[in-house]
Amino acid sequence: MSKVTKNSKSDKEIKQAPAAPAPTATDVDLNSYAHEAEELPYQKDPTTLSSAAKERMGEVGVTVGDTAKHAGTYIQVDQSVIHSKTEQEGIEVMSTSMALEKYAWLKDYWWKLVNPEADKFTQHSNTHPFKGYFFRAAAGVKAVFPVQSCLYIAKHGLAQNVHNLVIVEEGAELNIITGCTVAPTEDESLHIGVSEFYVKKGGKLSFTMIHNWAPKMAVRPRTGVLLEEDAVFMSNYICLKPVRTLQMYPTARCVGKNARVRFNSVLVAGPGSHLDVGSRVLLQAEKTRAEIVARTITTGGTIIARGFLSGQVPDCKGHLECRGLILNETGTIHAIPELEGTVAGVDLSHEAAVGKIAEEEIEYFMARGLSRDQAVSTIVRGFLSVDIEGLPPELAAQIQRATDLSQQDAM
Repeated sequence: MSKVTKNSKSDKEIKQAPAAPAPTATDVDLNSYAHEAEELPYQKDPTTLSSAAKERMGEVGVTVGDTAKHAGTYIQVDQSVIHSKTEQEGIEVMSTSMALEKYAWLKDYWWKLVNPEADKFTQHSNTHPFKGYFFRAAAGVKAVFPVQSCLYIAKHGLAQNVHNLVIVEEGAELNIITGCTVAPTEDESLHIGVSEFYVKKGGKLSFTMIHNWAPKMAVRPRTGVLLEEDAVFMSNYICLKPVRTLQMYPTARCVGKNARVRFNSVLVAGPGSHLDVGSRVLLQAEKTRAEIVARTITTGGTIIARGFLSGQVPDCKGHLECRGLILNETGTIHAIPELEGTVAGVDLSHEAAVGKIAEEEIEYFMARGLSRDQAVSTIVRGFLSVDIEGLPPELAAQIQRATDLSQQDAM
């Protein structure tokens, strides 16, 4: 792990720092986007998609034509579901609109973890036509391979409206990789993504999201997670490519005894990018555990790295870690770790450091024959590597391939 030179602020000063609201330039005018798109035909065989589209999907870890290594596939282009298929019994994959028609009981899960009145983006999502995926692992079913999904924007200037719902039933296990991307463009587009995750007693869900947007994209995910007794949720978020403005703050609630959650985030902000990203965990039952880990690099953009842990019952434990590297004098990283304990007996801690690569590390690699640029690249790659425990080999390899492709361009 690379060392970074810490800033001069104390932990107390960082904690009491203002929330650093995004400047006006990052605001999003919903009226400046198109909200409708042509209905696209369903593709029974997604390999017939254009080579350009398949290449973009591959860059975010989504591959078509290799069904033997996936429990299911969902592909959405603009506002159209163009492919949805299940490959394993007990694993459901379909659009949320179809699922709501099929199952009347889903109304008990719909808009329960994300407040539709939270902001103008959730309000928009609630009042406009939507698509999105519904994934469900039946009780006791363990997915042999990951379920993959791609949310793709092809129409320039579109506001894509997505509402996803994932349910992992009691004792089930599910691994998801979601790739979000856009056709190469210089135009502005918007992605609004509402996601609600339910992990029932003894269930396990790993969710990996890889973003590969465009320099003028605006992205607004809104996510809620609910964990019951002995449930496990692991979230891995990777964003290494340019995006104009990104704002996300997923919230997980551990309401069952011994529930566990981990958020991993890996971010790179180039010139012109403004990333306001964080994770929030509420520990509301005894013996619950949480960990939030963020690795951030700016090569000229702005990153606001948030983390919030709230211990609300005795015998809960959480740790927050945020490390940032500044590789360009015009870049900014604002780390905001927050801990809240409301009763005696909670155990919460945080660690935050922002600075530059230690010169002795560069010299170490240069002494072994690398140029300065090669040394910096080697250190950066190691810095961005976050240990993701508990993933099946197929998913780990898929994430690594997508990350390698993103790092090549980002750095």
